[in-house]
Amino acid sequence: MNSTIKWREYLIEQLAKDRDEALGYIQFALEEYQVDGDTFVFLVALRTFVASQGGVTKLAKQTQLAPQVLEQMLAADEAPPLDTLVTILNTLGCRLTLKPRGTEATPAAEAERGRVENVASYLT
Repeated sequence: MNSTIKWREYLIEQLAKDRDEALGYIQFALEEYQVDGDTFVFLVALRTFVASQGGVTKLAKQTQLAPQVLEQMLAADEAPPLDTLVTILNTLGCRLTLKPRGTEATPAAEAERGRVENVASYLT
């Protein structure tokens, strides 16, 4: 039997093992979204992050949202409303914060410095 694993499944396993990496992953996805506005890529990253932190069913119980509603929100073509995104991130132990522009390096600059490896494959 072939024991290959799909990239997303592998990524979910790795993020589930390392909370700091999972937080870095979703932070990176949000920063990239602010740069390129690619909603599809951001939602793929958000679904991957949610899956790595216990999945939609667990998140639905914690947020008291119906699993079907949450699943539809995460699978939509549009980003969830800000209040829902904040609820999801808070429930998963994250905080959405604002920082003045120019106070931190961009993900691309971090990659050039070697702090983030394989930037292109990080979100896919």
